[in-house]
Amino acid sequence: MAARIYKPAQNVMQQGKAASRDWVLEYLPDQPRVIEPLMGWTSSGDTRRQVRMSFATKEEAIAFATDNGIAFRLEEPNATKLRPKSYAENFKFGRPDRWTH
Repeated sequence: MAARIYKPAQNVMQQGKAASRDWVLEYLPDQPRVIEPLMGWTSSGDTRRQVRMSFATKEEAIAFATDNGIAFRLEEPNATKLRPKSYAENFKFGRPDRWTH
């Protein structure tokens, strides 16, 4: 029984960071999924894949995993780079491309 602790990435379609504040603990699959031959549905006997727990801090998630004897893999989030942008950059001298409408 292994788990993965990570901080989810920000949603690409939204500007807010509400869904990416918490740390998430997800169980890794113990057995592969099986395709049912008649209908083609995908199924698995592993019900722990449905469990997803959220924690406010990384330390809380690690403490939960160690207290319950769960082996875990910690994935640190990548640092985001903020590039300053301004509307005036479209008209600056020495711009690589011409300004077109």
